[in-house]
Amino acid sequence: MLIKILGPGCRNCVTLERVTREAVADLGIDAELEKVTDYAAIVGYGVMSTPGLVVDGEVVLYGRVPTAAHVREILASLTG
Repeated sequence: MLIKILGPGCRNCVTLERVTREAVADLGIDAELEKVTDYAAIVGYGVMSTPGLVVDGEVVLYGRVPTAAHVREILASLTG
């Protein structure tokens, strides 16, 4: 699973990365996390408000910082 955190590195983006790493660890899934800070790449996903979360090429969340529990729910639903 490839998970991308979209954002310029602001506090919300850092928080999203932290809760996503926590969720991945809690679920015990094999995932690669990648930070995307390039604005053109972020807009390429159709995200106009960061932070954003992309899982295997699909934007699953943007414009707010979810809780670790919410990210766990998202990832669990995608891993079956």
